[in-house]
Amino acid sequence: MKKETNVKVVTIAVFVATFMTAIEGTIVTTAMPTIVGSLHGIEIMNWVFSIYLLTNAMFTPIFGKLSDKIGRRPIFILGTAIFIIGSALCGLSNTMLTLIIARAIQGIGAGAMMPVALTILADMYSAEKRAKMLGLNSTAWGIASVVGPLTGGVIVDTIGWHWIFFINVPIGLVLIGLVSYYLVEEKRTVASKKTDILGSMLLMTMLLTLLLAFQFLSETGFDWKVIVMFLLTVIATFLFIRVEKQAEDPVISLDLFQSRVFVVVNLVAAFISGFLMAVEVYIPMWMQGVLGYKAGIGGLVLAPLSILWVYGSSLASRWMVQHSIKRTLFYTLIISLVGGVSLLLLPLHTPFFVFLMISGVTGIGVGATIVATTVSAQNSVSFDQLGVATSFNTLSKTIGQTIMISVFGLILNQVTRQQLTKSNLTNDPDIMNKLVNPQTAKNLPTDLLQPLREILHQGLWGIYLAGALLVVAALLLNQLLKADEK
Repeated sequence: MKKETNVKVVTIAVFVATFMTAIEGTIVTTAMPTIVGSLHGIEIMNWVFSIYLLTNAMFTPIFGKLSDKIGRRPIFILGTAIFIIGSALCGLSNTMLTLIIARAIQGIGAGAMMPVALTILADMYSAEKRAKMLGLNSTAWGIASVVGPLTGGVIVDTIGWHWIFFINVPIGLVLIGLVSYYLVEEKRTVASKKTDILGSMLLMTMLLTLLLAFQFLSETGFDWKVIVMFLLTVIATFLFIRVEKQAEDPVISLDLFQSRVFVVVNLVAAFISGFLMAVEVYIPMWMQGVLGYKAGIGGLVLAPLSILWVYGSSLASRWMVQHSIKRTLFYTLIISLVGGVSLLLLPLHTPFFVFLMISGVTGIGVGATIVATTVSAQNSVSFDQLGVATSFNTLSKTIGQTIMISVFGLILNQVTRQQLTKSNLTNDPDIMNKLVNPQTAKNLPTDLLQPLREILHQGLWGIYLAGALLVVAALLLNQLLKADEK
């Protein structure tokens, strides 16, 4: 009797894998003050987060290509194994530098796990059911944003920060066992075409220099390092296109970009993922810095976004069956825009329940958009390029998030710096950091609190304006699609 894939077990394994990679960001954020105190490296602390995103983005398209060539199962197992090794090394780290190196290894593993997990779902489910399953899978990200800080705090307070990494090892080993045994793939004939090593190296260089440019931009502003990184990005992009045109088996076939649907939906995914950062990162800052709530409330306000994300994905799955992708995205982006514009209209002291409502509306719109763009990107290519298409969609979202988090940081710093200089309230360069931390905000002079909160509110307004413009840009891009394209 021929063995077949156990769809339910593999689906659960994919959900767990997505949650495990997603929670790495939120759980580490909570533990970081303790880690810094233990390893003494506050000046390079940001690289603990940045290096994970960098290596993740660099290797995502490479693993996507390999999954098309040799199969989903071996690449998923390889990625999970690398992720486990990276997690174990993180837990064993005794300096900030070794932790950063270990996080780079973790990011490489995650670069295989996330896109290949989505591709496995695409393999197992029909186009009609795929949107619903991808929506459920995407919910893992929302749950991680709520559960991560709480779990991280408990682990750090009880058994120590090392275990926020060690806990991945047994879970990862179980995942490898489940996928090895229950995921059955047809044997693939490995093509004798020459592997595109040069193209892969140029692609990684292009992504590395691009993301480093924005990382440096957020840290030091527009200086010579940023200019050098952008120039290297342009050069690497030019060389990459030349190499891919001549490659026998390109790592990313340029033919993909001849599909209008593929290009547009990936750009929309990048823009809407950038908008999501404005909501997920800066609404909690409003809760703490402007309204003076504790950190836990900042996480709680995002709960409706996570919960209603599932409803948004189910809406997207229904709309994609009934309508073209152009009309589906129009609906989902309008809902997202309602959430974005609502944030622009809020006065300084807005009641908490209003943020809950906006969070829920945004969850519906963004959740539906992310699922619609993922499914459409997959449907726009042939089966033999499904892995590359899915990994490129994941890469688009990662780049959108990474670039926009740097841009939003620049906006906030620029606005608050200008307003502080104009108001001449204080000479303390660290005053805004003290304001957004509830523990230090209570020690600030009472007469400073209100004007500082007004300054922070102006900075947040600038971020939400940029976020809303991203959604508008996505709506304009959507107009490039034809009315009958699916």
